[in-house]
Amino acid sequence: MSPSMRQFWTVPPKRLASAATIALLLGMTPLLGGTSTASAARPSTCGDDPTARLSTVPAPESVLGFPLGAGQERVVTNDEVRTYLGAVDSASERVVTGVLATSVAGQPLPYAVVSDERHVRPAALRRIADDVRDLRDPRRTSARTAARTAKDSPAIVWVTANVHGGEKSGTDAALKTLYELAAGLSCEVARRNDNLVTVIVPTQNPDGRDATRRQNEFGFDLNRDWFARTQQETDGKLELLRRYPPQVFVDAHEMGGRQYFFPPNADPIHHEIAGQAVDWINRIGEANKAGFGYNGACDDTAFTECYFNYDTYDMFFMGYGDTVPTTGFGAAGMTYEKGSASAVADRVQQQFHTQWSTLGWAAANKREVLDGYFDIWTDALAQGRAGTLEPNEVVQPTNEVQFPVPDITIRSYFLLPDRQLADVRQLVERLRRMDVEVYEVQKPTRVPTARVFGGRSATNVTVPRGAYWIPLDQPQKHWIQAIMGEDPYTPFPYFYDVSSWSNPLLMGVSTIYTGDDVRPTAQLVRAISGGRTAPAWPWGSYTYPLDSAAAAELTFSLLGRGVPLTRSADSSLVALPAKTLTREIDRLATSLGVSLTPSGPATGTPVNLPDVGLFQGTGISTTSGSHGEARYVLGKQWGLDLTPVTTADINDNTEAFTGRTVLLVPDGSSATGGLTAAGQANLRAWIAQGHTYVGLRNEGTRLARAAGLTSTTEKAKPADYLVIGSHLRVDVDATSPVALGRPAEDVEFNNSDPILNPSTTGTNVLSYPTGDTFWANGYTVGAETLKGTAAVVDEPTGAGRAVLFAFNPLFRAYNENGLHLVANALLYPPGVPAARRTPGIDPARADAAATPAAADLGGGWRPITIEVAATDLPRTRAIVERFTPDARTSMKDSSAYVVIPNPQGLQVDEHPFTADLVRALRDARVPLRSVVG
Repeated sequence: MSPSMRQFWTVPPKRLASAATIALLLGMTPLLGGTSTASAARPSTCGDDPTARLSTVPAPESVLGFPLGAGQERVVTNDEVRTYLGAVDSASERVVTGVLATSVAGQPLPYAVVSDERHVRPAALRRIADDVRDLRDPRRTSARTAARTAKDSPAIVWVTANVHGGEKSGTDAALKTLYELAAGLSCEVARRNDNLVTVIVPTQNPDGRDATRRQNEFGFDLNRDWFARTQQETDGKLELLRRYPPQVFVDAHEMGGRQYFFPPNADPIHHEIAGQAVDWINRIGEANKAGFGYNGACDDTAFTECYFNYDTYDMFFMGYGDTVPTTGFGAAGMTYEKGSASAVADRVQQQFHTQWSTLGWAAANKREVLDGYFDIWTDALAQGRAGTLEPNEVVQPTNEVQFPVPDITIRSYFLLPDRQLADVRQLVERLRRMDVEVYEVQKPTRVPTARVFGGRSATNVTVPRGAYWIPLDQPQKHWIQAIMGEDPYTPFPYFYDVSSWSNPLLMGVSTIYTGDDVRPTAQLVRAISGGRTAPAWPWGSYTYPLDSAAAAELTFSLLGRGVPLTRSADSSLVALPAKTLTREIDRLATSLGVSLTPSGPATGTPVNLPDVGLFQGTGISTTSGSHGEARYVLGKQWGLDLTPVTTADINDNTEAFTGRTVLLVPDGSSATGGLTAAGQANLRAWIAQGHTYVGLRNEGTRLARAAGLTSTTEKAKPADYLVIGSHLRVDVDATSPVALGRPAEDVEFNNSDPILNPSTTGTNVLSYPTGDTFWANGYTVGAETLKGTAAVVDEPTGAGRAVLFAFNPLFRAYNENGLHLVANALLYPPGVPAARRTPGIDPARADAAATPAAADLGGGWRPITIEVAATDLPRTRAIVERFTPDARTSMKDSSAYVVIPNPQGLQVDEHPFTADLVRALRDARVPLRSVVG
């Protein structure tokens, strides 16, 4: 491929070093004269002594004051990470460094690229990255060129760590790996540097590292953010991945206990993960076994400082640091987990052993891996042209595929432009930023047979002009299917995350897919569409539909700039005076995919900027969950000033509470929020004045119920009820302004949320259908329990209202249709006649308030649920009781269910004993029918 045809990646990595070093990086060595000390000291041949190193490259002890690994007594700080990277960069011509992003709190996320010095010169490094990227497109890279690249080019391996801030040992090990590669004189080091370009990201979450906290500053788990890339730390990392696409990707974590996990993984594995990558993953696991040391494999005699495989850590959800590099980039995504109870020295040394073994395997198999890498994309193209989906498989020897991928053909997806167009365009941009080719349809196209998202089918569908076409006959076929698919088709019922993340369903946009070989007249999308479509008269206005999360973001941004807006109560159109449209606003609208259409004078109801109080009282975690999601979505994305409101503020009626127009209560663990009877009366009186209460999930709905704001009650969940982060169809009552801009039928996300019996005193804005239109995707058992229940309720009190969400509409900030509903609640128009109700407590609401609150078994997440055969319950209970006395058991049909309360809302990979419990059950030969954490 000629250089002019290559993707434009010309910015070299920045160096954390002196001006003279930067000059060297830019190829200006002749201007400086002489030879670097590192170059002069480097011998021409390697040796067998693993301790031989360049004296000019500083050892960790000389910079940090202590060794890394053996003899280490504490972990390094963020400042020490940056200092050591800069010191090695300055001293070694094998290393260049840069910054991939800044954290929420403003800290840099540095990285280092290390290889033989001939590889890391700017022109050479760009050429290597270009050649590897070319392997990802067999349409323009011949087999002969690919073979030459596999022979002559190094492979790219990433070593990353500390995506969870409190899991720190991988960072220190990555610095040790950097030192060995930068300074080592042995042939083992030379083989790695000759055959690999290693990208080292010591910490992916510096803010969490400082706070010894899993989440980033907004409370987001960055190891669930990969496909949505809402957080700046994730976004910068993915852009660097696109620059240097990996063939192997190491993600170093910590877990409870004193053992170590590395693949082979636990089931399930997503069906679109290529077989080559799974093979590499398992073979790297064998290399890690050989290089692990310590006590080797865990068994009846070795319980600590040992390794295990095939357990806990799956490769299913497309938000992990192994699944996305594997599916989106074709790499062997490796999750490594070291028990955090071990001494620092052991934690770091074991992480180093697996990192070093992984690099050794990759170097030894470089040519095979690059050949296979080209094959991954060649196979993807062939599958896409044929419309073939990969089959479900399992990797654990004792498992069998329980749910095969259905026999269907998919050749194309179409995103329809009939509604939520701005969110459609945001999805297009999300795809494009993962190198997916998306086309805009230029002429109407007939699709003979189509499947409509939501479990329906249609024939002779006309796809209109302006729709977006995503053909699968392109290299990113695996990634397209993995995040666009209507259902992920889990092969095996084991989950510690969600079972659905279909992006069209999350965004609530109209989508169809087909196995027909259609070729519409279409143009490749090269930039997002939006902004002003034509000039308006000076006395006129520009309008746009507020029917999407992207349009909501534009609305709040305009209100924050002081732009006067009106909104139609019938069409959801928002109007802004034409004279207020500046170039900056037009660029903002374009970036959000919102089209501004010229119109006459602005009409409708004025839209006011809400003054939002964010509850952080009893039961609310301010470092994770929906409180952090609210700070991110409402605060950062929408630019709203959020005033903290405490339990005492409401109980005492302080100005921090009474001065707000909206109170948002996130999910939490308290049924009352700590409100006294006086505080509940204060809350009712405040709402009656025309204000809005927005309550999310458990605490948000239960606090409202305890305060007499709703007649909804919670419906008990059957013993076998499992809704594992799934999408379900809902009916929409358009009489409430909360529904403005939503379709009559919508979909919403449910993650074992409370089940609300419908309100008799308000509007059930979203309800699960009672008849044949009920539909769910992902993995559900007993989901029919939801039929006829409410997902969103609009409860009037006086001139105000309480808007209650049974689910978390802010979930991970990627549930865009939920975000739009929250925006509607915040922008609820004042003085709506239907919202008026006497401020006293309705008898139905009093009865609901008197109903005992349901036990909070899952916190902000879910309880741990283990299903076994009823005959295995006695021995299961005996094993469970070794870990906790709080488990609840029940029976249904031939199954027994063990439910372990999880009031802190921890996921399996952070829970103190769930992973050990599951292993204990398997070691005892108890067949597990399903495990949900």
